Amino acid sequence: MGLIVTDDWLAAEFDLPAVAPATGPFPGRHFLATWAHHRLSAAAQPAIVSDGAGLIPLIRDGDLWSFAGEPDLTDYHSPLGSGIVSLARRLPELTGTGARLVLDSLPKEAAAGLANGLAAAGLHPRVGRHQVAAVVDLTGGWDDFLDRLGKKNRHELFRKGRRFHDRVGPAVLEAHERPDSALPEFVRLHRMSIGEKGSFLTESLEAMFHDVATGPGWQVDLLLYDGGIAAAALAYSDPTGYYLYNSGYDPALAEASPGISLVAALLERSARAGLPRLDLLKGDEPYKFRLGAHARPLYRLEAET
Repeated sequence: MGLIVTDDWLAAEFDLPAVAPATGPFPGRHFLATWAHHRLSAAAQPAIVSDGAGLIPLIRDGDLWSFAGEPDLTDYHSPLGSGIVSLARRLPELTGTGARLVLDSLPKEAAAGLANGLAAAGLHPRVGRHQVAAVVDLTGGWDDFLDRLGKKNRHELFRKGRRFHDRVGPAVLEAHERPDSALPEFVRLHRMSIGEKGSFLTESLEAMFHDVATGPGWQVDLLLYDGGIAAAALAYSDPTGYYLYNSGYDPALAEASPGISLVAALLERSARAGLPRLDLLKGDEPYKFRLGAHARPLYRLEAET
């Protein structure tokens, strides 16, 4: 089949499996089309490349070619389909000479397939570490998770749960699969955050988050107590796991550890529901690893044509 390039998100064949497993919503049509609608600069244009067996959602900005979805908002990048090596081999036909490929946020499976294809085309791809995602293994259920957590971290998790209960009251986790009522609470709490996080959620990003949350699999989870809402999470869930995209909590309750209490409640609910993982996504913040996460390396691939 010939090489197909389109800027039409609806026309492109996104119903192919991601090359890298357990990458949540990020390689899919809904997330990337929503991102492009809200975030794509006037100087850049989509170039969704496919050949029937594989698909790579790219953005072209002059001579620079990159994955759709800026890395600060898109935790995983992955091509789709089984024919990614042969498709990557044909990318120089599209880019021509003098182009730069900078492909970030790649799990190892995606990085390897792209690198092999570009090398087969005669290029010299360079693959280096980019960031890490933090993933909690929940296979075996809640009791197995607690065993793997270890005595020290398990004690700390329970201690913070008791602190929340003693200072605030019983915690109740409430899931909202429609964003209309719960998303404003997430936005409100997120904007109460201290430092750079508090100014991160601009009106433009709020609009993007709202549209993202209307897609299948997205939900807002609220941690409730007798006096109101302690914390909130915007997340995506499917059979591969629960992907915690962003969260916020009421800083007036900081001494009660509402943020950790929220994640602990999400971990228990996900484990008891039989989900194999809870993905805390990009970032190597220490609290993630005290909650039992392991680091999933992400790579950046660069090449010139």
